[in-house]
Amino acid sequence: MMENTRPSIKNEAQYEALRDQGYSREKAARIANAPNSGTKGGKASKYEDRTKEEIYDQAKKVSIQGRSKMSKEELIEALRNN
Repeated sequence: MMENTRPSIKNEAQYEALRDQGYSREKAARIANAPNSGTKGGKASKYEDRTKEEIYDQAKKVSIQGRSKMSKEELIEALRNN
């Protein structure tokens, strides 16, 4: 029988909170294991304050599929849910 093991999580409370919010195990672990895990950023401008071109460039960096046909609002939604 195979054990149900996972790599260690640096910030277990944050991991569990993310899982409760519906994040996948992989994404929750990636966020909880980040060096600045649990700290708020807030340094980037809001997507709504950026131009569509700036948002498109960000979507391109993270390989959002179908981005060329998306509106600004759709790009924002895709980035937030990536």
